[in-house]
Amino acid sequence: MDLPDLPPDLTFARLGSAPGDVAFAFQAKQAAMGPHIIRRWTWDEAFQRRLHEHNFSAKAFYEIRRAEQRIGTLSLHRETDHLRFGEFYLFPEHQGQGTGTAILAHCLALANDLGLSVRLEYLHWNPVGSLYRRHGFKEIGRSETHCFMQRDAAVL
Repeated sequence: MDLPDLPPDLTFARLGSAPGDVAFAFQAKQAAMGPHIIRRWTWDEAFQRRLHEHNFSAKAFYEIRRAEQRIGTLSLHRETDHLRFGEFYLFPEHQGQGTGTAILAHCLALANDLGLSVRLEYLHWNPVGSLYRRHGFKEIGRSETHCFMQRDAAVL
């Protein structure tokens, strides 16, 4: 699945299996998620790398670029009846400026065009949940650590 660019300056290139791509995606995860992970656990570098490498090999990852600068990653892939949105990590210096909101809205518009709902998950204590709720996501499940959400396709 291709993820179209978001004018005027955001682009999404699919990351490959090159070591530099895997390392970049891990750096984005560590920068964005590290503070939320260490609220509950210690940062276990070996565990986090194994988990990341597993997820990276199982999903399509895209780098997020603003102009020529890599600012984060996301994963978006199509299932039979929905899109799966995840691994959405912006480096901290790019958070809180509306970029995440614009990217999420862009992905939701793509899902609407396809007539598909969107599913995601996040750590309960990560404040990103408020962004998802503002965009129409509803909780569909919960584990000890994660909130599972879905947003149905908008009727156009």
